[in-house]
Amino acid sequence: MNALPAVRRRVRASPAPREGRAAAARSAAAPDDYHDAMRGPAGEPSRRRLATLGALAASVLLLSGCQGSPLELVPVPSEPGRPVTTTPPISVSFAPLRGTMIEAPLGHPALGVKIDNHEAARPQIALNRSDIVFEELVEGGITRYLAVWHSDVPEEVGPVRSIRPMDPDIAAPFGGIIAYSGGQEHFVGMMMATELVNLVFDYDDSGLFHRADDRPGPHDVILAAQEAVARYSELAPPPVQFAYGSADPLAAPALAATPTSSFDLAFSDARFPGWEWDAAASAWLRWQEGEPDLEASGERVRATNVVTLRVGIDWSFGEVPRTVMVGSGEAWVSAGGRTAHGTWSKDAPGSPIVLTADDGSRLRLAPGNTWVELVPNEGSVTFHP
Repeated sequence: MNALPAVRRRVRASPAPREGRAAAARSAAAPDDYHDAMRGPAGEPSRRRLATLGALAASVLLLSGCQGSPLELVPVPSEPGRPVTTTPPISVSFAPLRGTMIEAPLGHPALGVKIDNHEAARPQIALNRSDIVFEELVEGGITRYLAVWHSDVPEEVGPVRSIRPMDPDIAAPFGGIIAYSGGQEHFVGMMMATELVNLVFDYDDSGLFHRADDRPGPHDVILAAQEAVARYSELAPPPVQFAYGSADPLAAPALAATPTSSFDLAFSDARFPGWEWDAAASAWLRWQEGEPDLEASGERVRATNVVTLRVGIDWSFGEVPRTVMVGSGEAWVSAGGRTAHGTWSKDAPGSPIVLTADDGSRLRLAPGNTWVELVPNEGSVTFHP
């Protein structure tokens, strides 16, 4: 018997987040050296004593965000024996998916959404407000995105499309919510087996989805993103995914970084995006198939970091390629107009991606938004000085 009615009941039976899912999301933690070192006893904020408050941006952000937990900075004597004037400690919080300093911890869950990248789906809505975007190969040689919003959740995002078999492995480390239009029964079952709250347009009566009148179907499904996050606000915020370096956007991601003006990626003959460094914007600007890539606001799609991973493709699902996410491979981190080479690894479906430099140290990103390009081993990656 077709299993979709059962899946439908499961979605409709979950108008509010389950404690089991929230607990599972709260228990997730990134294997990040800074995160492990800075995390205090349960329920306590992490603390770090710095020599001067002026070293805040240069020193604190050499460390990755601590799941949004506040960090108290307390001044210490500059000379031994010299008294210190007592001042209230400064509490600093970090956005876990950007590594940027924020005024207060972000207590809401992350929202992952499967985003269409068909020509008829462009321009997409609010990609520049996302924290992390993954680009993946799908059937026909085209690509789709799995975008994650947490630091800045827009009112609407889209167009929303169906999931593919690698999406559970991409989305699981973030916890929280995953939204998509539907998918093959087996793929939907794989996503339902994660601890994520699933919002599915094809068999959902939540009112969170609608079809846009000004877009052609099936590239017209839009999600009320802010409302979705508010409805499941009791879910835990996401754990840290990457390590971050200096607050200076022009800082190299590693000592052995190479100046890079632009780079070209080829997923297939049908999809060959690229990025060019814009020093004035302190960002990488994206193009697709030789044309500037714009989002619905009219702005050029941009990123502080572009992480390029060489990945294997599993063809056991017939014509639907599955990006192999659990494993390891070659990696590049592009930030500040420079690129560092290294490797990536992911130990389990629910584990974050770990980036390691060629010298064995952690590859660190610049604080800001990130695109992760999952380029097949059969594709190509070309950097230009």
